[in-house]
Amino acid sequence: MEKLILHSPSIPTPTPQQQFLFHKSLFSSFKSRTPFHQTSSFLSFISSTRRNPHFQSLSNGDSELVDDEMSFLSLTGKPDRNMALLDDYESDELDLDSDPNHRSGYVALLGKPNVGKSTLANQMVGQKLSIVTDKPQTTRHRILCICSSPDYQMVLYDTPGVLKKEMHKLDSMMMKNVRTAAVNADCVLVVVDACKAPEKIDELLEEGIGDLKDKPPTLLILNKKDLIKPGEVAKKLEWYEKFTDVDEVIPVSAKYGHGIDDVKDWILSKLPHGPAYYPKDIVSEHPERFFVAEIVREKIFMQYRNEIPYVCQVNTVNYKARPDAKDFIQMEILVEKSSQKIILIGREGKALKLLATASRLDIEDFLQKKVYLEIEVKVKENWRQDEALLKNYGYGGQIRVL
Repeated sequence: MEKLILHSPSIPTPTPQQQFLFHKSLFSSFKSRTPFHQTSSFLSFISSTRRNPHFQSLSNGDSELVDDEMSFLSLTGKPDRNMALLDDYESDELDLDSDPNHRSGYVALLGKPNVGKSTLANQMVGQKLSIVTDKPQTTRHRILCICSSPDYQMVLYDTPGVLKKEMHKLDSMMMKNVRTAAVNADCVLVVVDACKAPEKIDELLEEGIGDLKDKPPTLLILNKKDLIKPGEVAKKLEWYEKFTDVDEVIPVSAKYGHGIDDVKDWILSKLPHGPAYYPKDIVSEHPERFFVAEIVREKIFMQYRNEIPYVCQVNTVNYKARPDAKDFIQMEILVEKSSQKIILIGREGKALKLLATASRLDIEDFLQKKVYLEIEVKVKENWRQDEALLKNYGYGGQIRVL
């Protein structure tokens, strides 16, 4: 366990309800990198909650799975457009556009592991929301990323990479999240790696949209074009246009942002007219406690090798915003065996301290505030096979917001 003490900005002491609003709607500060203002954040939460009728509280007698007052937010359905209408005061505060030509809709990102889906989503939003490493299957959750401008709002679902073989219950629940993402999509982006030999995408399409009666408009994105010669890009572009059942193929470099505007233009041509689903200053429905855990998990992928990153589950146990001291964040990392715990901690705790320090720096950069970080490693045998536990960790289409 490591404890780090640093100073943090002073903010008013929140009530339990205000603390929920604070955690749920801080995304305007993430986007602009400016100090957080509580009043606008409360409006942001209220507005987004009106849009999402799936907000709910769940109870479970097993205290290990969920606290009695633990609240969850469902990501399995679209908010009702009729609930997206705000009163005049909220519209003015959030600077929402009532232009009848405004477009908004949902976009599903599909692809095999490590093809650059998360990098693409981050580029489109304009900031890092999905964690990115060079290891496959870094993304486990379906990440909701909101890309807005005065004229449109694209709600992107960054999904886990499609697996050929499901080894654990975790894998099957991840693939279910891939399928449900496409159900609500107005269009689908299939991402492939330009560095690899062209191949049919029938399995990807079957996994993502095979159960749909009406196939949504589909764009194939040939990513990592910066790593191959222009002549090779042209050949692969021609192959995918000829041998895949998609509406269009666009080559991009998600890493450097090349071709992103072309992708956005294609998406806009497919989205229906309508009001924004979310306030324009919000970049995700996920609460900050979710992103804090993802940052720690990213550092695990970057620091450890072999099976260690894949057997770790990171949870935010406690998050307290404190007025006269640093914010307090308590994390736990679950592994399946004692031997894995030993590797994660390292000799004399040096590996865990390195992990905690790297995590803290990125968390502070993301939150734009100093934090006190506490990390503990625990053993939970076969957690990847425990469906009830996995649902509590957010793999069942719901995320914890408190």
